[in-house]
Amino acid sequence: MTDLLTVVGIGAGGWADLPGTHTAALTSAEVILGSRRQLDLLPASVPGSRIAWPSPLLPALPGLLEEHRGRRVCVLASGDPMFHGIGATLARLVGPSGMRVLTHPSSVSLAAARLGWPLHGVEVVSLVSTPASALNAVINPGRRILVIGGSPPSVAAVVDGRGRISVLSQLGGPDEQVTDLEGWSGDPLTVIAVECGGPRTPATPGLPDDLYESDGQLTKREVRAVTLAVLGPAPGELLWDVGAGSGSIGIEWMRAARDCRAVAIESDAARVATIIANAARLGVPGLRVVHGRAPAALDGLPRPDVVFIGGGLTGDGVVEACLDGLPQGGRLVANAVTLESEAVLTGWHGKLGGDLTRVAVQRAKPVGGFTGWQTMMPVTTWAVVKP
Repeated sequence: MTDLLTVVGIGAGGWADLPGTHTAALTSAEVILGSRRQLDLLPASVPGSRIAWPSPLLPALPGLLEEHRGRRVCVLASGDPMFHGIGATLARLVGPSGMRVLTHPSSVSLAAARLGWPLHGVEVVSLVSTPASALNAVINPGRRILVIGGSPPSVAAVVDGRGRISVLSQLGGPDEQVTDLEGWSGDPLTVIAVECGGPRTPATPGLPDDLYESDGQLTKREVRAVTLAVLGPAPGELLWDVGAGSGSIGIEWMRAARDCRAVAIESDAARVATIIANAARLGVPGLRVVHGRAPAALDGLPRPDVVFIGGGLTGDGVVEACLDGLPQGGRLVANAVTLESEAVLTGWHGKLGGDLTRVAVQRAKPVGGFTGWQTMMPVTTWAVVKP
């Protein structure tokens, strides 16, 4: 059946906006799958059997395709099927060569056209399966954001005066509307545009300490910047942040690339709540937080690409469990501030090698009526690649 599957993008303008290639595919289809709203956009002259998606869709999709094996099947998709659409899911099921995709302008393309925004300079954020707090990672002065899958009130609550919001509804259709938040009619087919103002949040690792809620268990910004440089986050990688404290390392790891993932492991319940709040405030609500103590809390976690140990180094079996969790070639980085934890690192360095680095930071502070240097506790870092 795979050579008979065609995915057709359709917009709010319906049948009248489709080019001949699209209408020909739909007219010749024996079976047409799609949402009820999309199926209702087709005229009665299209003869194929129309089947509305079941709910939930994803578990039922393989069986639905198998049921119609050998027939000419069209799948209707909103806009561009390969842009946050069902096309990507179908490609995983039947393979990219097993289907033909007929695209339509996406809602994001239409929104950029209506606003006069060059699309290459726009940040696109999907909130289909992500909390609106993810916007906190991209709001910065001068930035333009297009949001799909979110509600205007939830987006406005996060933006909270840091930008101007426009709501674009039914793009490409006869009822198209561009308005501000107060003029929004409640239509769910919307794209939300945000023109950002201040204040600014740096995009590089080493965010200001005062952006974090903390009880004092916080890797200070200078050390944090060095630590993130040693960790070296790359797109798609998973980090274990063991002894996460306020969550700053895992948070800034995830901010480094949109598809970086992290698990923060923390034994203190109050700090677990703090990590969750910090992650939402800084735009990475997808940070997974595990309440527990290593090494036991590591059981069952997905295998990481990189492990950072920020607390609990002296615990029995912690380093061993972290190394066991890594694949060959995986990276482990650990920080120590006490003599006891530093002794653990030097011992492991003697066994496995790697790099030992000591970071000492001084900050200028008032000394009476003058200014002097205040030395922070030095931090020893061990970094090693698992052989």
